[in-house]
Amino acid sequence: MGIVTSTVAAIETLDLDATAAAVQSTLDGWGVCFGAGAGRSPFVVDPVPRIVDRGDWDLLRRGIAQRAAALAAFVADVYGERRIVAAGVVPERVVLTAEHHHPELTGAFPERFGWVAGLDVVCDASGRLTVLEDNMRTPSGLAYALAARAAVDSHLPSPPPSGRLDPADGIAALGAMLDAAAPPDRSADAPAVALLSDGPGNSAWYEHGRLASLLDVALLVPDDLLREGDRLLARDGDGVARPLDVLYRRTDEDRPRDGDGTPTWIGELTLGPQAAGTLSVVNPFGTGIADDKLVHAYVEAMIGFYRDETPILPSVPTYDLGDPDVLDEVFPRIGELVVKPRTGHGGEGVVICPRDSLATRDEVRRRVAADPGAYVAQEVVELSTEPTVARGRLEPRHVDLRPFAVGIGEAATTLPLALTRVALTRGSLVVNSSRNGGAKDTWLMA
Repeated sequence: MGIVTSTVAAIETLDLDATAAAVQSTLDGWGVCFGAGAGRSPFVVDPVPRIVDRGDWDLLRRGIAQRAAALAAFVADVYGERRIVAAGVVPERVVLTAEHHHPELTGAFPERFGWVAGLDVVCDASGRLTVLEDNMRTPSGLAYALAARAAVDSHLPSPPPSGRLDPADGIAALGAMLDAAAPPDRSADAPAVALLSDGPGNSAWYEHGRLASLLDVALLVPDDLLREGDRLLARDGDGVARPLDVLYRRTDEDRPRDGDGTPTWIGELTLGPQAAGTLSVVNPFGTGIADDKLVHAYVEAMIGFYRDETPILPSVPTYDLGDPDVLDEVFPRIGELVVKPRTGHGGEGVVICPRDSLATRDEVRRRVAADPGAYVAQEVVELSTEPTVARGRLEPRHVDLRPFAVGIGEAATTLPLALTRVALTRGSLVVNSSRNGGAKDTWLMA
């Protein structure tokens, strides 16, 4: 009997609803949630783990690192020579119209920058792994993956199998990257590292606190920071200000300047120290261009351009509707596709046309016709399913996977942890937590 079959068979011997409730009670007791205060919502975890076998994990491990490295090269190139634009691989309009393109960083982007990437991977009906979206701005899920592992393990009917990777090793690799990202000319042996959050209003506030604790670094909010000349300082609990070397940015505010050119609060604090070489910001301003849903259409070409390699993981076919030739070809079949606005996150504005009403499809056509460059289209992927607890029994529910990679520049490492997101509504292809999505513990087998 295989690992998947034996694990599911063991779980089926339990009272499924009671087990699901016990897992949720454990998570709630630990304070694992999204947001805080009145805006708090639970982090829902299904008790049946998802198991990624050794072959698929090896493919993912290599493919995620390859893809993230190419995206990091693209980010640096966008704010540098733009070789990929000059070569005609990525149209200039794709860069210039991206929401998170910051032209003021051209020529001023850090030569050596640390980053964390979280990619959304799906398995189609044929069993092929493909990448649905890329995230390098402030991807979340690391601490949630650890919480899912601990909560589910505490209620398993039998010990987990050998060969399962330990997600804690991923946190150690993240910590090593943060240390390595420090400016090379600092005087101290150990860099001063901190995680910066907006505070309890950030939807991933739980994760920020948990990661800071696991990494043994300070958790800071804007009021904890001050700038003195070319140094960024952080106040400790006693009010003493000490210099920082590395700032792991997890803020929703990721623009260096407002629309009128005025520095944002985070730009005011960090731009000078970054330029002076005294501060490294992990996932610095500008990395968000890699999240652009139109940029996604060109990532396979980036891999060929920057790395001279064939993509290990293909992208879900994505169409640049701002290209008149592509629009002419795709528009007649827009009702068969997924249409996404280039901006936004969490599934906001995404329409799976074949599953929506005729009126909605007509509205999508009108919007695309009026402003085609504001949208992308993708082929519909019938996401794979995993057995999930539903009303006392196991039923198939659609899932995706968010694996993570970290790196300095183009050197990338895939972390040994991933978070499976599951659509808890029968038949739904939308796994986002804001639209009745949950999560599963994910066993990566080596």
